[in-house]
Formats: sequence, C-alpha cells, structure tokens
Amino acid sequence: MDKVVPFHILTTPFLQNPLSSKPPTSHSPPSLAPCDSQFFPSLPSSLPTLSSSFTFLDDLGELKTLNSVKAMHAQMIKMSNKNCIDTKGKNLVTYYLEFGDCRSAAMAFFVSSAQDYRSWSSSLEELRRFGGDLPILEFFCEFHSGALMLDSKVLCMVLKLCTSLKHLWLGLEIHACLIKSGFDLDVYLKCALINFYGTCCGIESSNQLFHEMSDQEDILWNEIIKLNLKNGRSVEALELFRSMQFSSAKANSTTTVKALQACGKLRALKEGKQIHGYVLRWALESNLSICNSLISMYSRNDRLDLARTVFNSMAGRNLSSWNSIISSYAALGCLNDAWILFDKMELSGVKPDIVTWNCLLAGHSLHGSYEAVQAILQKMQDAGFKPNSSSITSVLQAVTELCFLKHGKEIHSFVLRNGLDDYDVYVGTSLVDMYVKNNCLSSAQNVFINMKNKNIFAWNSLISGYSFKGLFEDAERLLDSIGEEGIKPNLVTWNGLVSGYAMWDRHKEALSTIHRIKSSGLTPNVVSWTALISGCSQNENYADSLKFFIQMQEEGIRANSATVSILLKACAGLSLLHKGEEIHCLCIRKGFVEDIFVATGLINMYSKSGKFKSAHEVFRKIKNKTLASWNCMIMAFAIYGFGKEAISLFDEMRGAGVQPDAITFTALLSGCKNSGLVDEGWKLFDSMSTDYNIAPTIEHFSCMVDLLGRASYLDEAWDFIQTMPLKPDATIWGAFLASCRIHKNLAFAEIAAKNLFELEPHNPANYVLMMNLYSMSNRWDDVERLKDLMKNAGVKNGPVWSWIQIDQAIHMFSAEGKPHTDAGKIYFELYHLVHEMKKLGYEPDISCVHQNIDAMEKKKLLLSHTEKLAITFGLMNMKCGEPIRVIKNTRVCSDCHTAAKYMSLVRKCEIFMKDGIRFHHFREGECTCNDCW
Repeated sequence: MDKVVPFHILTTPFLQNPLSSKPPTSHSPPSLAPCDSQFFPSLPSSLPTLSSSFTFLDDLGELKTLNSVKAMHAQMIKMSNKNCIDTKGKNLVTYYLEFGDCRSAAMAFFVSSAQDYRSWSSSLEELRRFGGDLPILEFFCEFHSGALMLDSKVLCMVLKLCTSLKHLWLGLEIHACLIKSGFDLDVYLKCALINFYGTCCGIESSNQLFHEMSDQEDILWNEIIKLNLKNGRSVEALELFRSMQFSSAKANSTTTVKALQACGKLRALKEGKQIHGYVLRWALESNLSICNSLISMYSRNDRLDLARTVFNSMAGRNLSSWNSIISSYAALGCLNDAWILFDKMELSGVKPDIVTWNCLLAGHSLHGSYEAVQAILQKMQDAGFKPNSSSITSVLQAVTELCFLKHGKEIHSFVLRNGLDDYDVYVGTSLVDMYVKNNCLSSAQNVFINMKNKNIFAWNSLISGYSFKGLFEDAERLLDSIGEEGIKPNLVTWNGLVSGYAMWDRHKEALSTIHRIKSSGLTPNVVSWTALISGCSQNENYADSLKFFIQMQEEGIRANSATVSILLKACAGLSLLHKGEEIHCLCIRKGFVEDIFVATGLINMYSKSGKFKSAHEVFRKIKNKTLASWNCMIMAFAIYGFGKEAISLFDEMRGAGVQPDAITFTALLSGCKNSGLVDEGWKLFDSMSTDYNIAPTIEHFSCMVDLLGRASYLDEAWDFIQTMPLKPDATIWGAFLASCRIHKNLAFAEIAAKNLFELEPHNPANYVLMMNLYSMSNRWDDVERLKDLMKNAGVKNGPVWSWIQIDQAIHMFSAEGKPHTDAGKIYFELYHLVHEMKKLGYEPDISCVHQNIDAMEKKKLLLSHTEKLAITFGLMNMKCGEPIRVIKNTRVCSDCHTAAKYMSLVRKCEIFMKDGIRFHHFREGECTCNDCW
C-alpha cells in the first residue's frame, strides 16, 4: 500500500487555493487547462485523430491498454464536450480502476460529478472499493490545488468521508473555506456538516451549528433529530421534534418512527400520545412503519389497550404489524392472547417468520413459562425455522432456570455446529450464565476462554458464579484480569462480589467491597446495599440486616421494593412488630404496597409478629395473588392453629386456578398438626401424589409423624416411620420424641433419642427432652447419666429467654445471666397475680420442673420462668386494652401455658405468645391452640 501523505501536506495546497465563491453551474464546465500535463505526464506521443462521427460508447469498449484510455480521456477534454464527459464518466472510472490507475480514476470521477446522482454514486462505490476512503481525500486535496472547481455534491461526499474517517481538521478547514469564500450551502451540504460535527466534535457542536443556521428546512430538522437519537440524546431529540412543529417544518416518516421509538425507550407516554396526534393530524396513519412503531411505543409504556386500538384501526397489516402486536402481548405477559393473535395472523394469510417465533420464545422465557419455551422451540423447528442467536438466548435462559443441564449441553452443541458462538456475544454470555447457574464452573470457564468477543456481561456472569460458590480467590483474580482486557468493572461486577461475600456470611468482606466500589470511582447503589442486607437475612443475622439498612440510609441511598422485602423478612425473623409497622408506613408512602413481593413480606411479618388480623387484611387487598402469597397466608393460619381455615383457604386458592406446590402442602399439614386434624391431614397427604403429582419430601413426612404422635397415635406414627420411602432424619425422630414426651412413652422415646444422639450429637434439645421424660418418671439416675453424656460430648444447654417490647425498648428476660433491673417489682406483681389466679382455680403444674427437689421449691422455680416474667412486665407497663406480645425462643411449658390463660382472664386482656414452635393467642381464659401443642 502506498505511504499515506502527512495530513499537513494534504491540506496545505487546499488552503492556498480556496474554493470559488461561486459554485459551478451546468453552463460553466470546470477549468481544466492546467490538468493536461499535470494529470497525464506520460501520454503517448501521438493521439488518434477522432472523426466527427466518432462514437465514444462503441470505441471506448475496445480500449485495451491504459495509454489508450488516457488518450481517449485527453481527446474528450480537448473537445470540451461536457455532456460526453459526464455520460462516459462511469466508463472512464471503471477502465482506470481496471488498469490499476486509481489517481486518474479519481480525477475522472471528480470531473464527472455533475452527472446523475445514481451513476455518480455507483462510481464512488467503485472507487472506494478499489482504494478506500483515505486515498479519495488525498486526491481531493491534490486536484483542488490544481484549481479544479467542485460542486456541492462533491463537497458533501468529501465531508462524509471526513466523518467516516474522523478527519477532524480537514473537515474543519473545508467548513472554514466555505464560510470564507461565501459558498452557497444547500440543504444537503448543511446535513453533511451537521453529521461531521456530530461524529468528530460531539452532538453539542451539531446542535449549535443547527441553531446558527438561518434556513432550517424540513430535511435539516429531520437530520438533527435523527442525529440526536443516534447519539442517545432521546430527551433532546423529542424536544427538537416539538420545536419542529412550532417552526411549521414537517417530520418525515423515518423521523416520526425514530421519535416514537424514543418515547417507548424513555417510557414517555405523554409525548408519545402527542406524536400520535401529529400522525393523525397529517393523515400518516396509513404508513405501516409509523403504526407499527405506535404499537411498540404503547406496549413499552404498558398501555396494551392503546396498542391494540392502533392495531385494530390499521386498514392494512404487514408481517411487521403482526410481529409488533404479538411481541407486545408476549412482552407484557399476556401469553394466551399472544397465541390467539398468532392464530389470527395465520388465518389472515400472513405467515410467521423467525421474528414471530422469537417474540413468543422471549415472552414465555421472560415471564417464567420455561417449560413452554421448550415446546415453542420444537414447534418453530417443525415449521421449518432454524433457531438463530436470539432464539438460542431465550431458550438458554429457560434451560438455566429449569436447571436442565443436559438440555443446555445439547443447545451448546447446536451452537458449536452452527457457529453461533463465533461472534454473537449474547449467546456466549448466555452459555456462561447457564453453566454457572447449573454449578458447572469449569464448563463456564471453558466457554468464557473460547469466546472471541467478551463483553462486561460475560465477565460479570463468571465473577458472580465464582462468588456465589465461595471461590473468592478466583473471583478476585478474574476481577484483576478485566483491566488487562481494557474493560472497566461496573457496578454489576462489584455487586456480584458483595452478594457472594454476604451469602457466605462474610459481612466484613462484603462491607469492605462496598468501600472498594467508592475507591474505584463508582458509587455504591441500592443494589449494593441490598445484596449485603439480603446476605445477612439469609444467614438469619437479622439484627445485622437492620443495622446495615440504617447505614445505607446514612449514605443517602433510598430503599427500593427489593430492600423493603428483605427488611420485612428480618422483622419477621425477630418478631419486631413496631419496626415492621414502620416499614409498612414507608411502603405506603413510596407506593411499594402494590409490589407482590412486598405484600407477601408484609403478610409474613405480621403473622410472625403476632398480628394475624393485619396479615389477613394485607392478603385480602392483593389484587393478583401469586402462589407465594397464598402459601404465606395458609402458613399464617397454620402457625396460629387455624387448621380448618387453612384448608378452606386452600380450596379458595384452587378455585382461583392457582396450582399448589410442595410448600403449600407443608403449610397445610402444619395447620392440621397444630389443630389435631388427623383425617384431614391423611387426606391432604395422599392427595399430593394422586391429585397433584407432587412427591412428598422429608418435611411432609415429618409433619405426618408429628400429627399422628400429638394425637396419641404413637403406634401409627411408628409404623409410618418404618414404611416411609425416605430414610428418617433428625426432623422425623425429633417430632416422634416430642410426641413421646407429651404422652410419656419412654419405650418409643428411647428409640427416637438413640437415633437423634447419632444424627445430632451436639443438639442439647434432644438431651433435655429425654431428661424431662426421665424426671417425670422419677428416673433420676438416667437424668444424671444424660448430664454426664452431655458433659463428655461438650454439649451445653442453650440460653432460654423471653422478651417484650415496650414503646421502642426491648426488655429481655433470661433464665441465666443478669436479672431485669425491675426484677423486684416484677416478682411482687407476679405474686399478687398468682394469688388472684388461684382464686379462679389455677394450680401450679410442678411436673414441669425437672429437678429432684421438693414441691415448694418447684413452685418457686415456676415463678422464675421467663415467659411469666415478660407477661407480668407487660401487664405493668402496657396501656389499658393494648395486647401483650411476648416472644420466647423455646417451647412454652404447660404451667406457663395455663398461667397465661388465667392472666388473660384476671386482667381482661389479650396475650400473644410466640414460642419456638407456634403462636398462642390467649383471651378470656382460652387459647387458640385448644391445648393441641
């Protein structure tokens, strides 16, 4: 390739010979006097004599050498026959290029610029294919230095080449010379200048140039609007579109389509409606491209009704029209309607294409109909369409969510066979994501390494994959490698690390990563902090979740609906009713209550914080209930002992067309065991596999063992354990042991305890249950034996505590440790309360004290139970009529349960107590559990 002439050498002759102040006209051919010797230094010594009857078209076709072409060109110039030059321009350019003389071809091209636009454009394309854009600019500078006069069309072309090659200074100097010479700028030259400035100097320069132009014609308005849209300045483009209307200029169909696309992207419904009005005012509704864009604009603004109205009003519909409306319905989750439109489309004689199928695939994948995606893919192939990269991306997303690794590998093979991974970064990234989420990090890494084009999404997917698996050294190493590839980590990159550290209970590293985000020049956002809060919540570090939320607020970051959902889970875990109510108020102010995840979180929080009525109210206000919201409410009924109501709600759910899952039946069986509904429990358990094709899990078997055991069917529970298809785990034996304690069956209890000591040798609850049984049978030697067994195994009893919230303060009552500051007053009040209770028939149940001491000492110990102290403190401090809410971390003893009944009767109040298993609601001497606990 010839050496490129330095830029300053190229431009100097041009500057010394400014353009003529008058553009060439059709009657004044360019002056070429100096060009004979300059452009043809090696002409043959004698030229053929041309007769008056010479026909250029015939004889030019017989030229066999470069010299003959040059001779012919020189003869044409001498005859000054401009029409012949223009007519034969294309032939001369072609012949010069065929003989490899690009310079002469360029000269012929510039001279022939006055010919019709189509021929001239064809010559330009030939010249660009032969030598590229840069040589054309070089020839332009050289020829102009020879006083060659050029018209607007050539200057437009040169400016476009400057734009393409980003030759800033040459374009600037052309503009400067145009101003200096007073060259009359037509609208096309103005458009070329605007595009040049937009590419080489920035969109602001283009906008400034446009506003400085006096004659702003329609074409110019359309060009500046499209240029702003191209540069991502959608808001400014729409403002220009509005100003264009005031100037009486008219937007063309392309600009209108682009403006509607911007309204969809910005979700600017108001502006989109205004453009729709413009379309109607100028009777453009017959333009299919505009109507299709209106459909897309309305659907992206969640106004499917208006999109359908536009579609229905169209006199004629093409394939794009059908694809637009089908895509709209699919994207917004109206999948059945999308298929109805698909059928109508075929009935109307319009055949679907690959875009139609891809719209359906994407819609089903986006809205969780992952199994349907597989079926659609098969239908598409049966219809004769071969999946492209867009199809594969949607299918891979479905496969990823379904964890169908085998199918994912088959798709990967298809991708390799068809070369879809060579350049399509989205397919490669989807493959990485699929392997990461299916726990195949080695395969994900192999795909990543072999990707020819890696975008930030591929890097982020692999980094988050390593982080979620706890492979933080690999994640950090990959993070360091991004910079070496010239890619800067974004917030998603960092947030993946934050989330990983938080999930693995490494909160210090997670918080440190947030500080590293700041050091990198980025600002941690709500996702960063929510990832940290979520990790704490998943590890049941609910107090830390609330602490980091406060820190997030101090950083000026506002919570979103996802953050609020996690905070509600933390409040539910700690039974912090007042804090949960504050968050509920925040949801109302911010409009989060319409979010189904927030609403479900509110149900969970209220039900686990002792305010069942509020949980039920929130549930009833949900318009579109999901399976999760139904399950949450059924579980709320269950933990309060409302088993029959839980079953009734289940029937209501089925009537609403919602299919249950395994979690639904866990909640239902829990309701049955807490209400003693044995027959109903059996019926539900059997229906799982027969009616709903749901295989019972260990949780369901555990519920059945608990249900049978509590109802005194210990023999049936034992037979059930022996015949169950799954190996009994600690939950099965734990439920059986608890039932044995209730019914004082030592024989079965010792079998259950033996299995528990093997499965959970360090769980103190199992030892305590057995010691309680032995003490009730006065087998004190066995009690001491278990104490020695615990001591040798290093097992210690966990802390036993109860707490109550008064105003904003939490008051803790512990069996061990420091007593409450008002302990004296509390015991004094409790003595008086017990005295009143005894008048109504209360007798302390000393069987709850599992120590070898006399009856009087046992009665004294019963008074020190933490739940009694917490309730008494509440009665002393709560306002009249306000319910008492106590949280206890272990199962409530039978004496405290009976005492709470009498307390509610004596003081005429409601008492809510949450123990380690369920909720108890005491009122007027009764408990909602009906003593089935």
